[in-house]
Amino acid sequence: MLRTIASLSLIATSLIAEQPRFLETLYDSWGQSLGISEEIVRHKSDQQDLILFQNPMFGRVLALDGVIQLTEADEAIYHEMMVHVPLLSHDNPKSVLVIGGGDGGSLREIVKHPQIERIVLVDIDQSVITFSKEYLPKLSDKAFEDPRITIAIADGAKFVAECKDTFDVIICDSTDPIGPGEVLFTSEFYGDCKKLLTKHGIFVNQNGVPFLQQDELTKTLNNRKPHFKNVGFYTATVPTYVGGPMAFGWASDKKYRVAESVLHQRMEKLKTKDFFYYTPAVHKAAFVLPNYMLKVIEGK
Repeated sequence: MLRTIASLSLIATSLIAEQPRFLETLYDSWGQSLGISEEIVRHKSDQQDLILFQNPMFGRVLALDGVIQLTEADEAIYHEMMVHVPLLSHDNPKSVLVIGGGDGGSLREIVKHPQIERIVLVDIDQSVITFSKEYLPKLSDKAFEDPRITIAIADGAKFVAECKDTFDVIICDSTDPIGPGEVLFTSEFYGDCKKLLTKHGIFVNQNGVPFLQQDELTKTLNNRKPHFKNVGFYTATVPTYVGGPMAFGWASDKKYRVAESVLHQRMEKLKTKDFFYYTPAVHKAAFVLPNYMLKVIEGK
């Protein structure tokens, strides 16, 4: 996943550790700092400030406009929960649409499902795919070579508005609702996605860190409600997406209540069951939300 935010951070030198450090400031009064053992790529222009660096604990770290996008150490948490929760919930998924996700992390997890016959990836920027293949090859792990995948370089919102195909699962692996990514959190976008889903189709997306981004949680929930009978969230804890558990948006017309034993049976059919984070028990527990989230959702 690639997240964006308007504010920029600086690359500074830590007086304590005496090594270069990346300072992230997502919020005015709080942020995080990661040591830089090697700067691999740095590209700064009027449009964006991109840096890829090596960190002793997190491996390669990608940051855009001062905000951590992903790290090699914990990206599997995000991508496993983004993909396997909907795909193992659905009774028989055959087709998947991925909006965003040009880094290939979601594709890596989707291709582990042998029953999937058709995967369409829509990303607005070919350079994201090219960059990931060259500098973050572990992320996609050769998933782009899977013959089931079709890649469309296009605006995601425009694609779903004009697309005539249908899909069993739609995964919106997008940036935060700031700047270009904002359109992927609108009611119109959710309505267009609903039209592309099969009868019992599932839509999921990343929905920020609700402890610090409450407005994003309520806004996207309200924008989904007019289009789906069942809307909600599940969570996962990704260390470098700071501020508590991260929320994933969930929407479908079917109320999925899959038993843990069934999830185990479905996992047995996958090409690999050696996950970093995902288990059927974690899957079930992810839908149990903390009270502060429930209060926000219920408007209390």
